[in-house]
Amino acid sequence: MVLKVILALFLPFLLVILFTRVCYNHYVGTSLTAALLIASYVRGFTDDPLIIALDIISLVAGYLYARKMKAELIRKK
Repeated sequence: MVLKVILALFLPFLLVILFTRVCYNHYVGTSLTAALLIASYVRGFTDDPLIIALDIISLVAGYLYARKMKAELIRKK
C-alpha cells in the first residue's frame, strides 16, 4: 500500500511533465495523463479512493508545474 501511495503522488506528475515536453503543450500532456488514469480506473486497477484522490492531486500539481515551465520558456525568448 505504501508503494501505491508513493507512485500515486509522483507518477502522474512525472507523466504530465514528460508528455508536455514531448508535445510542447501542457493541455495535451495533462489530457493524455488523465486519459491513462481514467483507463486504469475503468479497467479496475485502482479501487481505493485515497489512491484516486492522490492521483488527481498529482495530476493538478503536474499541470500547474507544466504551465509554469511553459511560461518561463516563453519569457526567456
